[in-house]
This record gives sequence, structure tokens and C-alpha cells, in this order.
Amino acid sequence: MRKLQERFDFIFNRIRHLGMPSLRVTLAIVFLWFGLLKIFGVSPVVSLIQDTYSFMPTATFVMVLGAWETLIGLGLLFKRYLRFTLLLLWVQMLGTFFSLVLDPSMFFSAGNPFLLTLEGEFLVKNLVLLSASLAIGSHELKHD
Repeated sequence: MRKLQERFDFIFNRIRHLGMPSLRVTLAIVFLWFGLLKIFGVSPVVSLIQDTYSFMPTATFVMVLGAWETLIGLGLLFKRYLRFTLLLLWVQMLGTFFSLVLDPSMFFSAGNPFLLTLEGEFLVKNLVLLSASLAIGSHELKHD
């Protein structure tokens, strides 16, 4: 058992330096992908955005949101202006979670906060994106 533990320790000590860069790059890919889908008009969430933010002009709002998310993705990918990039990400997340205030029935079945709709699951997964951004910020910006 001790030998197995030593092998695990050896492996994890070798790859430890990959964790934060891989988290940053995969988060970048998510934002680039989602943003570009919006820019090219093929995002599956346009109807969700339209239903939630009905007071906004949909085409313009989706295009701005797509550009915003693409900018976040590029900032994370190239690790440029990381403070500004994370600020953009957090504001975008606030906007996403604000949809709960605008139309909670869209995210919870029968008003029960434990029974998520498909849209609710989509929203809850943003907690992981938010946590990833906090981890990236706390790790990458600690030397500034």
C-alpha cells in the first residue's frame, strides 16, 4: 500500500503545475465557444435570453453578449489583462444570475428550488464557472 501511495504522490507532484493553466484554458474554451455561437447566430440559448430579458432588443443583446463572452475567452486564453477579464466574467455571471430575479419560474419546477428545470440546471452549472474564475484569480493574481 505504501508503494502505491508513493507512486500516486510521484504522479501528482509531476502534474501539479498543470492544474491551474488547464482550468484557465478550459474556461476560456467554454466562453469562446458560447460567445462565438451567439455571434454567428447559432446559439441554442437565444430563446432563453429572449424570454428572460424580453425588455432588451434580442438581436443586439445577443450580439453584445456574444462579443463580451468571446472577449472573456480570449483574455483567459492569452492571460492578458486578467483582472479586467475576470471583472467582465463576474459581471456576466451577475447578469446570468439576475435572470433568477426576473423569472424564477423558468428555473424551478412548481416553485420548488430543489426541482430544477433544464434552464435551472443550465444556470446552476454557472456556479462551477464562477468558482473556476475565483480559483484562477486567486492563483494567477497573487503575484501582482
